[in-house]
Formats: sequence, structure tokens, C-alpha cells
Amino acid sequence: MTTYKLTALVVASILGLAACGNEATTQQHTQKQQTHATVSKPVVYQVFTRLFGNTNTTNKPWGTLEENGVGKFADFDDAALKGIKELGTTHIWYTGVPRHALVTDYTHYGLSQDDPDVVKGRAGSPYAVKDYYDVNPDLAINPERRLEEFVELIERTHQHGMKVIIDIVPNHVARNYDSVAKPKGIKDFGAEDDTTQAYVRDNNFYYVTGQSFQVPTSEDYQVLGGQPHPLADNHFDETPAKWTGNGAREAKPDINDWYETVKINYGVKPDGSYDFPTLPADYASKDYRAHYAFWQDKDLPNSWYKFRDIALYWLDKGVDGFRYDMAEMVPVEFWSFLNSSIKMQKADAFILAEVYNPSLYRPYIQQGKMDYLYDKVGFYDTVKAAMQGKQPATSIFDIQSEVADIEEHMLHFLENHDEQRIASPDFAGSSEKGKPAMVVSTLMTRSPTLLYFGQAVGEDGSEDAGFGDPTRTSIFDYVGVPAHQAWMNDGKFDGGALTKEQAELRAYYTKLMSLNTLPAIVGGDMQAVELTGSEQVIAFTRKLGQQLVLVVSNFSQASQTVSFTLNATQLPTLNHTSLTLTDNLESHADIVISDLTKQAPIQLKLNGLSSAVYTLKADYE
Repeated sequence: MTTYKLTALVVASILGLAACGNEATTQQHTQKQQTHATVSKPVVYQVFTRLFGNTNTTNKPWGTLEENGVGKFADFDDAALKGIKELGTTHIWYTGVPRHALVTDYTHYGLSQDDPDVVKGRAGSPYAVKDYYDVNPDLAINPERRLEEFVELIERTHQHGMKVIIDIVPNHVARNYDSVAKPKGIKDFGAEDDTTQAYVRDNNFYYVTGQSFQVPTSEDYQVLGGQPHPLADNHFDETPAKWTGNGAREAKPDINDWYETVKINYGVKPDGSYDFPTLPADYASKDYRAHYAFWQDKDLPNSWYKFRDIALYWLDKGVDGFRYDMAEMVPVEFWSFLNSSIKMQKADAFILAEVYNPSLYRPYIQQGKMDYLYDKVGFYDTVKAAMQGKQPATSIFDIQSEVADIEEHMLHFLENHDEQRIASPDFAGSSEKGKPAMVVSTLMTRSPTLLYFGQAVGEDGSEDAGFGDPTRTSIFDYVGVPAHQAWMNDGKFDGGALTKEQAELRAYYTKLMSLNTLPAIVGGDMQAVELTGSEQVIAFTRKLGQQLVLVVSNFSQASQTVSFTLNATQLPTLNHTSLTLTDNLESHADIVISDLTKQAPIQLKLNGLSSAVYTLKADYE
């Protein structure tokens, strides 16, 4: 049996660890018992869809689509998808697909014009969704065929062996929500609301009765950077005013509120009490079928059914899963209802949620039936501090231990659309500093990994696109992404314009992500390795059966020499006179362990920002 293959029995065991306890994959496991199979931890490649294929390098602050350009669904051609797949990608998260508010004029396609007073940036926030049954016309070569072009992209992605994730933003919608693509029988959010009341259970929105909405103002902000627009008049007609997306209840929200959005009502009264049945505590241990059955005879708030219809609509279009924005701002009972409905239609749907409150992790996984949650407040924050030299690298073990019981549900990342780029000066100032952190983040646990487009070639997020500050690649404006454009190489997607350093970084990421197919990385237990010599070096083993993986990473820019021993539980049984461990990532010398030397300390010198990923040179199974 090769290092990269598993017997069917082990495949089923590992998939059981990674499938978040869902029993729906039992039949799939049984089918796999007939053959050997290669298994990988999930690797999610997040791409900001409108930026990915844009070859325009103008990058004028607040530039129009015509000035700065925009990427299209069609840019994800075979070459692009092959390049994404090379990074070990199992799922592509296409960010910004549902049609959202934007300033570009599409009235000649029957779409209402958005008011820039309630749009952030010129291209608009993808989290101010205007029509959940439609897609962003910016992304289509022919806006009249925009939905067909997206369905074709779904099919191409599947042909390359990857699955498709899109966003659902359940907490809020665009202030001017207006669906033109809703199926027959579907009513818009707010269409049947009683707007004379601040709260009614089946209203979709909350209202500031008797008052009209006022556009927020600030001395430090000008709509469209001060550029003229016929609708930029500091007025947006909304009477009565609605609560703002982050829960602000004033008719005139603050400039820092999510004023371009309005909050959805899930039957949570203004005092915080619930106007719907609560989920019995013992449902934390029940599967999605039981959750689905629980809700069938219940009378539930109207917004619950609206979002269920939206999710099932996209599953019918071929989407394989969802990333939920700010899931913790929506009651866990709703997630039980929605996710069980999704799993009943597509048992292997991939469900990822943005939750930042660690006290909610287990309820949202167990009662809410989430597959994966962001591990930001904890793992990401600690790894970032270690990269910046603010904490010892060994502190990562302490924070990881807090979620050890749910580790396979906790998604690891170093970049996404909300976070600073690693190479930005406010984060690490160098993409090289991300290498040891990425090794640890990827290989330490059973947690899936997220990569953000441009990360593997050192994108630094330095462009001033307009709305928002540099260090994060803009999600609000039309902009080109320089390091990513170098890999894109004018649409060839072959890395032809990368610098030597950028090409080497991508090769490093590619090699690292390929290690996600090692059985011990997919499903093995982790043990910390106690070492002496440096607090900026972290070491651990992953072990499954007789397969051992030893990872040692140096977060310091200076070379470090460390000593350590491997205990009996970390070593496989010595069926031979010795074991030889070989570095699969860089070029460190082999480590030989024998009966005579296995208690002797191992000394290892690591260059600055260097890592070693040792595996057995031969199979001992």
C-alpha cells in the first residue's frame, strides 16, 4: 500500500472524521469499500469572482467598470480551473455571485438603478444582496444570459473535479432589495410586511415607525470619492426607516454601521426573546434527519421559509454548498431548520459559517448542523500574533487545545476577503513569513484549509481602490490584483509573468497542499513535540496506524537549532532495524531512528522561516 493510498476501511474511517458526523454519507462509504481511493482534507479556494479574471491594470481610485475593468464567469476557463486545482482545491468558493447593489447602470437590462448613497464603493458590497435568485450582471459577457453563464461555470468546475460554494447572507439584504428573477409564487422580502409596527413575527424587516431613513454622513467620507452622480444627493427614499444590517435601530445610522443593508427578522423580538419554538437540548446529538422531522409540524416565521427556498433553488442549479455570512447573528434554531432542509436535498452539501464567538462554536455545529466554522478568534489570531513575533509559536498548542473536540469542524485560513493580506505591512510585511504559518495551519489538525486567490503568489493588497483602506484586497470597487494578474499572464493562467520569488512561493504552496492527501494528515491524531532551543519553533506529529508525519516549523527569520525526542506513542512499531524519516517539503537531511537511538535527542537546524515535513521513507504497514 503506497503512502498516498488508503484501504477502503481506512477511507471510510477518515471520511467519518471529516464529514462532521453526518450519517448521510454511509452509502458512499459502503461504495468505496470496493476499491482503493485517494482522499484529501477539504481545501477551499476562495476567489473574489469579479476580480479574478480582470487583466486591466489602471487601478484608478473609484474607477468605473470601463476604466478599471472587471472579471467574468467565462474567465474561469479550463486553464484557470486547472491552475486552481493544482493547489489541492476540492471546493471553489465563488464570492460575490448573487446579484447585489452596485453603481454601474444596468437599467437597459431591466434592472433598477442603485443609489450610490446606499452603496459602498462603485462595484458594491457582495454582502448587500439585491436579488437572491439572480447573479451579478458584472460577471457575465452577456448580462441577459448571466444566470446561464453561471450555470455553465458550475458545470466547468465540476468537470475539473471541484465543487462549487456560493454565499448566502442570512442576516441582512440590500436596503433596496428588488428581485426580478424570483420564481413564480415567490414574494419579495418585505412585500407583505405590516410597516406600521416595529416588529411582527412574520415581517421580514424591523421598522423605525413614523420616521424616514436618513443617509449617514461623515466629514471623512464622500460618496464615490466626490465624483458626480445624478443620484448622489444624500437622500434615499425609505419610509418608514428599517433597522440597519448590524442591528442599528436609528433612522439615521452611523457611517460605520452596515447602512447599505437592512436586518432580517427571524422572529426575534426587539427585546431579544424568541417568537418560535426552541430546539430541545438532546437534539445536539441527533442527525439532520431528526432535525428536519422536528420542524415539519411547526409554524415558523416567514423569513425562515424564504431562505429555505433560496438555498434549495441554488442546489437545483448545481451549487454544492454555501458559506454563511455572520451566521452568529441569526438564531441557531433557524440553522437547524435550514441546514437539515439542505441536507435532505443534498446530503453531502458543504456548509461553512462565519462565527466569531467561541462560546457559540459547539451550539452552531451540534444544534445548528454546520459542517465547518471559521477558526478565527483563537487559531487565526494566535498564528497571526506568532507571525508578528508578539507571541511564541508554541502558544498555538494552547489555543488549539480549546477546540480539540471539534477540530475537524474548524476551518483554518491565513487570508480571506475580510482579513489583511499576509504580505501587507500591517500584517507580516512579507509573504515568506506566511510559509511556516501555512504549514502549521494546514497540517496541524483534521481542519480543512482555505486559500484566498493571490495568496500563493504573495499579493499584498496595497491598491487604493476607493472605498476602504489598502492591506485588504478591495471587495467594494473595480480593481486589478497585480500579483494575481502576473500568475494570470493575460489570460493564459500559466504564471508566465511571475517573478522568480512569486513562482517559487506558488510552487511551495502547491507542494504543501499536496500533503493533504497523506492519510495521517487527513485523519491522524496530533501530538505536540516538546523541544528545546527556541520558542519560535513548533513541532508536532500526526499519526494514523503506522503512518507517521513529523512537522517542524520555524517562525523566526533567523536560523534555529532545536532538540527533541519522539515518545513511544508518536513512533510506529519498529518492525525493522530502523525508521528513516524524509522531508517531503524542503530539503532537510533524513532522520534515522533505531532501537538503539530512539531515546536519543534529535537535533535539527532550521533556516529562518523554514519547515520540515517528515514522513517514513518506506511503508511499514
